[in-house]
Amino acid sequence: MSRFERIRDRLRRAYESGRASVRSRRVASEGEHEEGGVASPTSPGPVAPPTATVVGAEAPAPSPGSTTSRDDAEVPHGLRIAAAWSWRLIVIGLVAWALLRIVSTVRIVIIPLAIALLLSALLAPSVGWLLRARFPRSLATAVVLVGGLAAVVGTLTLVVNEFIKGVPELSEKSSQGVRQIQNWLKTGPLHVSDSQLDRYIDEGQKWVNDNTDRFTSAATTTAATLAEVLTGTLLVLFATFFFLRDGNRIWRFLVRLLPVAARWRVDDAGRAAWATLVAYVRATVLVAFIDAVGIGIFLVIFDIPFALPLSALVFLGAFIPIVGAALSGGVAVLIALVDSGPVTALIILGAVIGVQQLEGHVLQPLIMGRAVAIHPLAVIIGIAAGVVLAGITGALVAVPLIAVLNTAVRRLAARTVPETPPDAVVVASQAP
Repeated sequence: MSRFERIRDRLRRAYESGRASVRSRRVASEGEHEEGGVASPTSPGPVAPPTATVVGAEAPAPSPGSTTSRDDAEVPHGLRIAAAWSWRLIVIGLVAWALLRIVSTVRIVIIPLAIALLLSALLAPSVGWLLRARFPRSLATAVVLVGGLAAVVGTLTLVVNEFIKGVPELSEKSSQGVRQIQNWLKTGPLHVSDSQLDRYIDEGQKWVNDNTDRFTSAATTTAATLAEVLTGTLLVLFATFFFLRDGNRIWRFLVRLLPVAARWRVDDAGRAAWATLVAYVRATVLVAFIDAVGIGIFLVIFDIPFALPLSALVFLGAFIPIVGAALSGGVAVLIALVDSGPVTALIILGAVIGVQQLEGHVLQPLIMGRAVAIHPLAVIIGIAAGVVLAGITGALVAVPLIAVLNTAVRRLAARTVPETPPDAVVVASQAP
């Protein structure tokens, strides 16, 4: 039994003994009242005589209980309620705005920590399995982390190699597709002339030339942020290692910073939220793997180029619910259209829609269950807010954050832990 659990047991025993002593004193005091004939506080007392009313005197207007002056009494009740709600909402909005500004300022630290939490939730079961196999904690954490990095690097190497090999063929087929589109524009129902087509092409080239500076500045900005990306990656690795190795100790330290009466609640809600995060990440990985395999099989059957990179893209897109799967599937359909024509593209589109329907109506409810069920509207709003605040990373972190907050708030609202009596506080302060 850990030190924190021993403290909790002592607090619980002290609280139960305090309640028992209070109950015994209450029973003894009630017996003394009955023997001495003393009236209990709940017994009705003598009725006060009615006050005399002066005839012709104007009675003062009763002041509402929620007001402190006669001027407030003249304000309509609905307006006072609206004003009370308004200033409270303004305060909440200012606090939320300040928190967003703080998060935006230190996002280079917060975003890697959030990613490290997601990775820790994914790898924690593997570390637990190695610990049960009598591995030292540091060694088990290092083995799992290095193995995960090796799997990611190997997959990325395969994807990049296949992409490099398939680019020349796809470029040639893209040129053929562009020529077919030009011929269709000339001979199809639109009957676009050569002069009109040349004019459209010239306008497109002019737009590209006019926006070259913007593209160059964006590339320069991307190159300038390479150091930030490297720093964030190192922070993710270090934070993931220590979360996996010392996560329980870190959580106990944070709980000890709270008042004694609030520790039981916060500890229970935090552990429930962590279980929800673990379930969400593991279920999302399983669902993403099934999506990638299902769509990848159709891509291989119809000999679509970049089958492995597209499957990896579908796997990564599945981590962003609803939006990510649709975007990654759209890329697969577009490449099928360029490579094999509209018929094959329609078949791939049907496969993508079928896999997504299977995911939404069967896999998500079956694997995730009701513990992490979130309304689709909350998912869309969370993804939109995450994109605005932190781009793709914000969209990736938004949904698990909503799931964790949903579980924690529900647990705090549903579970009512009694306040700790003074005796328990003394025991906690004297605990080793």
